[in-house]
This record gives sequence, C-alpha cells and structure tokens, in this order.
Amino acid sequence: MPGNSLHQTLSQQQTLAPQMRQSLEILQANTLELQQLLRQSLDLNPVLEDESALVSLEELDKSDSDPAVDSPDDDLREMAIMESRANSSSPDDEERREHLYNSIVAPESLQQHLVAQLDLSAPNPRMRLAVQTLMGNMDERGYFDVSLPELGQRLGVPIDDLDRGKRLLQSFDPPGIAVDNLRESLLVQLHRSGRLDSFEFKIVESHLDQLARKHFPQIARALGISIAQVSEAAGHIAQLDPAPGTSFDPSSNPYIIPDVSFEKSDAGEWTAVLTNEYLPRLRLSDTYKDMVATSPDRKLRTYLRNQLREGRTLIKALDQRQATILAISEEIILHQREFLEHGHRSLKPLTMNEIADAIEVHSTTVSRAVAGKYARTPHGVMELRRFFATGYKTAQGEEVSNEGVREALQDIIAKEDRQKPFSDSSIQKALVAKGIRVARRTVAKYREQLGILPSHLRKSYQ
Repeated sequence: MPGNSLHQTLSQQQTLAPQMRQSLEILQANTLELQQLLRQSLDLNPVLEDESALVSLEELDKSDSDPAVDSPDDDLREMAIMESRANSSSPDDEERREHLYNSIVAPESLQQHLVAQLDLSAPNPRMRLAVQTLMGNMDERGYFDVSLPELGQRLGVPIDDLDRGKRLLQSFDPPGIAVDNLRESLLVQLHRSGRLDSFEFKIVESHLDQLARKHFPQIARALGISIAQVSEAAGHIAQLDPAPGTSFDPSSNPYIIPDVSFEKSDAGEWTAVLTNEYLPRLRLSDTYKDMVATSPDRKLRTYLRNQLREGRTLIKALDQRQATILAISEEIILHQREFLEHGHRSLKPLTMNEIADAIEVHSTTVSRAVAGKYARTPHGVMELRRFFATGYKTAQGEEVSNEGVREALQDIIAKEDRQKPFSDSSIQKALVAKGIRVARRTVAKYREQLGILPSHLRKSYQ
C-alpha cells in the first residue's frame, strides 16, 4: 500500500538478568517480605530445605522407627516426613511455636466490629439490609462516601430506611461513626456522652470554623460567655476523635521486625547483630545432589541441576543481602556512636555516599539495602534511613543533624509561654542563640514535619 514502508533500526538496551533481578528483589525486601519470598521459594523448589524446621531425607532414611518410610507409596512417605518433622521439635521449639500462634491476633475491621453489634441488636430483615448498605459505604474514618439520597437512589433502598439505619449505626461503638462530616461526628460524640446542652455542643454546632482558627473572643461574644469558658470547652472538644473508625484500621499499627540490633557489650563496645532468627535457614538437599550424579533419568537430572542452580543463586543473594546490611550497620555505628549513647539530638550528618565508599559498593546499593529496614536501638526501633541526614554546623564548629535541629526546636516550643507562643522568627532566633543557624522557612518546614501548629493556633487563653 502507498505510504507504508518497513524500517530496520538498531538500538542498545540494558536488561537485568533473572539472577540480578532476584538479587535486587531480595536486597530491597524488608524482613516480612523476605520471609514470604523465602517461604514461596521453599514451596516451589524441592531441593531447598529449611534447617531450622525441616528434617532431611537422609536422616529419615537412617531411621528404622517408622516402617512407612520404607514404603514405595509416595503419599505415605510424605506423611511420614511431615510426622517426623513435627516429632523432631524440641519442647522449647514447641513452646516458642505455641507462643507465636497465641500472639498472632488478626485485627478486627470496622465493618466486622459493626456486624457483631448488628447481630446483637437483631433488627428486622428490612432494617438489616439498610444498615448493611450503609456499612458498605463508609470509609475508614466511619464517614459516608456518598449522601444518603444518592445512595438510596443508586441502590433502590428507601431513604426512610436509610435514615433509621443511620440512627441505629450511630448508637453503635465507636461513637461518632455513620456521619457525613466532621461536625456531625463531633455532635454525635457529644450527644452520646450526655453533653447535648453544653457549650461544647453549641460551639461545634455553630462555630466550628471559628474554633479551628482559634477565634475565641468572637465565639465568646456570640455565646455570651467568657474567653476562659470557650478555651475550656475547646480543650474538651480536642479530646474527641475526629476519625473514630481509624482505630480499627489494620494498617494504622503495622508490625515491624527489626533487621539488625545495635547492642552494647560488657566492655562498652557497640556491635551490630543481624536478627536472622526471623528467617528460614536455607540449604540444598544432599539427597537431591546425590540424585543428580546417580539417577539414570536424564530429564530428572537436568531438572534437578536447574533447581540446584536456582537454589544456590537464592542462597548466595540472601547471604549477600545480610552481609550488606551488616556492613552498613557497622559503619553506622562508627559514625553514630554519640546517638547510641545519648539519643536523637546527637545524630550526626551522614550521607549514603560516605557509607558506600567505606564498604566499597555503589550508593544505590546502600539506598536499596536500607529501604524499609529497621534497627533495634537503645532509643527504640528506627528505620535505617533515619541515620542518613544532612545537617548544620554550629557556631562552635560541631555538626548537628536535621534530627538534632528538630529536637532543639521541640524543646524551645515546649518551654514557651502558651499565652504568648513563639513565632517562627522567634524560634529561628532562639536556635541561632544556641549556635544553630537555620532560615525561618526551614523552621516552618521542620515545625510542620513535627505536626506542631503555627503560633496563632498554639495560643492559649487560660
């Protein structure tokens, strides 16, 4: 056809080999992700064994205690292996396993919590349908995603049923759910606590916007009360939950397993110790190694060679990951000994390039290795990334990290007069007096990062 033509072009493109891709995946994975990845590999690759939990086939062959092992039936042999694995556990292993199982509690969702209360209230089928419809259209805060008229029209549920279902849901725990907005949530919580005629209820009902701006004098004039009474009511309102449903959000309290622990010896020396006990200890089965050399089946030998090669690559990548994290952690100790001894204010400025040069890897390797990894320290569990930060030099020539500046800022605000809180400019001057030279906009940025309100919203009228 006219206008159509074929062209041949050459281009260079860099692609990662499967082994390199797997190595990067293992390096970047946090402990929980790595556990899942290794368990999946154990399930898919028959030549891999977990030394901490499994019994090798050779050890089973040496035991004559169970005749089922000598049976040619594969199902019986597999059953015998599983029984032997279970029986091989020591009492201490069983105790640890039982403690682990008893400690794992699946978090209850908001919907599950509400369904249990709905079952106890035993509504008629029509009301149950309305309530279930409403529960399915609440977000994680407990607020409705759409208005009730729109929901009724979309799903064909009478609006009167939805109104009654809404009132029933608002009587459930936690107080303040099944609402359209923040104002309604706060009003429901005040109503449920018996404060229907309180100043708090009147302020939320008619002056919530002014309360958010801390316009206490205007609210006091409108209600005919003193500024001190408005301030006291505002304190009570602040104790209410603006998003009551989030207490049931499983992701709000993620479980963190540290990858490394910073420990101090009796001699006063700090060391980094990998928390390998959370990971399976992989090894290659000697039985399958022997089968590669002795089996007359060529296809089986080829298959096992491939599986052994993949297993070795996985074990090598895992060892390299652990060695990299350990090397980075040991360098962190050398640079951040003051933090380990004295806390966050003593964190020193540190870059990934410094660590990369010290352990002779690329800085991107350090970045991947610390992503999502945590260390157990004397001052709590910390993400490894937090040890890397830029900083400032004090007037005395000492280096202070961003974390140290933020902590100094918090101390200044903690000691301020609540009736005359410091402005960002005043905080900047106070930091300069401590020898820390930062710009006012930097003070504002750090204050926002710490979740501290600006001065006009921190002002107290009591």
